[in-house]
Amino acid sequence: MVFSLFRRYLSMGRHSHTSNKVQALYDHCNAIFSPSSTPPPSSQALHKLSSILDTVQPSDVGLSEETTDDDRGHGFFGINQLNRAARWAQPITYIDIHESDSFTCYLVQMCIFCFPTSSVIPLHDHPGMTVFSKILYGSLHVKAYDWVEPPCTVESKGPGHPQVRLAKLAVDKVMTTPCETSVLYPKHGGNLHCFTAVTPCAVLDILSPPYREDEGRKCTYYHDYPYSTFSTQNGPKICDGEEEEYAWLVEIGTPADLYMRSREYTGPAIQL
Repeated sequence: MVFSLFRRYLSMGRHSHTSNKVQALYDHCNAIFSPSSTPPPSSQALHKLSSILDTVQPSDVGLSEETTDDDRGHGFFGINQLNRAARWAQPITYIDIHESDSFTCYLVQMCIFCFPTSSVIPLHDHPGMTVFSKILYGSLHVKAYDWVEPPCTVESKGPGHPQVRLAKLAVDKVMTTPCETSVLYPKHGGNLHCFTAVTPCAVLDILSPPYREDEGRKCTYYHDYPYSTFSTQNGPKICDGEEEEYAWLVEIGTPADLYMRSREYTGPAIQL
């Protein structure tokens, strides 16, 4: 059971004697992220946040550094359909590190996602948001797009004829620890992305500002189609051989097989 796997990762108590890097993250976020009426953080401040994240280890957030293999020798690209279906039945564990009206709801959210092998967070967006992602352990396949600007849309031929919009591939690779923090911005860096666990893995995310539907930051899911699926005479000119760098994205509802559960944060407490 993947539950036993995560129980091992979540076994460390709040009163860990490791240095409190979560506190350092909180303090820096609290200093640089402010309401939208004030200037955004400088590039130097964002770089410092990435540098702090680069040093974070599983034990710093209450996760055990003990490694466990749950793929029984099957890799991400070679598991049979029976095992694949069983893997998808295992939940992704969501851990909210900090939540308060002044910090999480308006400025920043800090959270962890723990993935069993082959679990997927489908393609989704982060409207108007900057997101820092630090892989704490394991390997994760990241596929990310940015919208092509100015917007290029066409009508699809599917049920209801939904509109599809052109996006350009920004990232398509497997990331394995140790690796640097990745950052996506509102208009570049891969604002629309999909995560697929190659091995058991965990990702520490810092979102600024966090999702908030009443302020227009709703999480929307998408399905991507190859560029050749639709044609347009008014879009950007794509050179021969570059078609694989583009895709058409159509909005979909929340996927029915997205299976998550929440767990309590057990790392060092944050002093407000």
